[in-house]
Amino acid sequence: MKEVDIQDVFIPEEFDEETKMISESCRDFLETEVFPHLDRIDKQEAGLMASLLKKAGELGLLGLSIPEELGGFEQSFLNIMKANEALGSGYSYSVAIMAHTGIGTLPILYYGNEEQKAKYIPMLASGELMAAYCLTEPGAGSDANSGRTRAVLSEDGKHYILNGQKMWITNGGFADVQTVFAKIDNDRVLSAFIVERAWDGVSMNPEEKKMGIKGSSTRQIFYNDVKVPVENLLGKRGEGFRIALNILHLGRIKLAATVIGGAKRAILHSVNYANERKQFGKAIAEFGAIKHKLAQQVVKTFATESAVYRASKDIQDTILSMKASGVQHGLANIEGVADYAIECALMKVYGSEALDYVVDEAVQIYGGMGFSSETPVDRAYRDSRINRIFEGTNEINRLLAVDSLLKRGMKNEFKLFEKAREVFDHPEHVESLTGLGYHEAKEAMVRNLKNAILMLIPGISEAFGRKLADEEEVLMNISDMMMQVYALESTALRVKKLAAMKTPDEMLIYRDILDVLSMDSAAIIHKSGRDAIVSFAPADQQLDMLDLLAKRCFVSPVNVKDARRRIAEKLIEDNQYTF
Repeated sequence: MKEVDIQDVFIPEEFDEETKMISESCRDFLETEVFPHLDRIDKQEAGLMASLLKKAGELGLLGLSIPEELGGFEQSFLNIMKANEALGSGYSYSVAIMAHTGIGTLPILYYGNEEQKAKYIPMLASGELMAAYCLTEPGAGSDANSGRTRAVLSEDGKHYILNGQKMWITNGGFADVQTVFAKIDNDRVLSAFIVERAWDGVSMNPEEKKMGIKGSSTRQIFYNDVKVPVENLLGKRGEGFRIALNILHLGRIKLAATVIGGAKRAILHSVNYANERKQFGKAIAEFGAIKHKLAQQVVKTFATESAVYRASKDIQDTILSMKASGVQHGLANIEGVADYAIECALMKVYGSEALDYVVDEAVQIYGGMGFSSETPVDRAYRDSRINRIFEGTNEINRLLAVDSLLKRGMKNEFKLFEKAREVFDHPEHVESLTGLGYHEAKEAMVRNLKNAILMLIPGISEAFGRKLADEEEVLMNISDMMMQVYALESTALRVKKLAAMKTPDEMLIYRDILDVLSMDSAAIIHKSGRDAIVSFAPADQQLDMLDLLAKRCFVSPVNVKDARRRIAEKLIEDNQYTF
């Protein structure tokens, strides 16, 4: 919708020494306390995961989001995201710690009253207590508000009597404190309660047997006439659905950071093995087919990183602005993230699918050994798959992003429909990339790609009207286009900003990354736009619209084979991800 100044964009190369120290502490913790015990963790050795979380609490790693007065070491949003990235390479352990510090702790921190926060938050920060988030039910997954768990006020008015069942609860086997969502009486919407595992009536099934993240505790939890003190109602009656959604927004962008850590570790294993494994008399890293895979792993990870930290800085700026105007800590964090709900949803999808690509190709680079559970890529492959389901499935997040865009446009939060109509009515407005400097050409390309999305908005709105919500395939086409543009623009802005930090020779490899990403992203945008057009446009308009789409998706051609080889050769030489 607008031009972005690179001075307003944060890039990972701008992290300060304090952030790097926090990140290094997280990596050191994994190296010393987690990686040596991965098999024991996956076997769910009794007490092991809880003890590792407590050790993290002793080091302050559970309190990065928590104010000092509540026993934490409150860090900036960017610092928290960088710590999440570092911990994201911890396989099942990363799931446990992210669930505890995120969806487990933050509902109480952000929505709890002073008494609730004083009672629970310091012990959650230290690791004396563990936390879980209990939303999903057997009949209520994506449609969370259809849950059947009920709470009824007792005759003496001192307790809510809670009855129901929750499933797929991360940390369920050892969490002392649970945020449980239930409907009071016959309410249409959820409320939220702080429930303690030790209370009478709380019971659970054995551990679930899962495809991946085997070390993560996942249980069904049952509530049978559990007496919840009325003072443990979290927030207001009927506010539970809002709490659930806002915590999930935060969980999505944090998951997008954790997958970066997972991707970088999988790339490390990929290139190490490619450099060691010999076939036909030479290391397999020397073969073009392997270089292609290694380069694509780098490109997807670099793009994810660029977009996630750009969005994170925007969120941080909004939070700080709200706090400066007097908004309370919890509300500022909630609203700051909610303002970027679209980016949170898109980055969750983009990052989880990028990681899936990276780990899949890691297995392929290992060949037959990759299918053996004796190799590290086996665990990476299985553990990655859950990320496309966590925090709302990728399909739900795709639909959420477009739905939020259209609703905010209708509320005139930005001039979406006016801008879209302007683009639709002026098909001649396609910028030429010829004769422009490198960065200017990329900026013009991004503007054209944005217009490729905007040109579809009037068409789908008029073709489907109020039934647009039923056209999920078309909405997901639009979402895929948005996602690719955001990641591509973020990467282009990062590369442009890097030009002031690095020598021209150093910049060549970053241009290679951006060139490959440009070709890949434009192709996806073109296909998604083409699929959308033939789904809604009248037959006599389709050819003209498809022709205009193709013009707006044009990218200056580059030799991507050679670019990928140079990216891979840099990775092979360093034998680790250093981009």
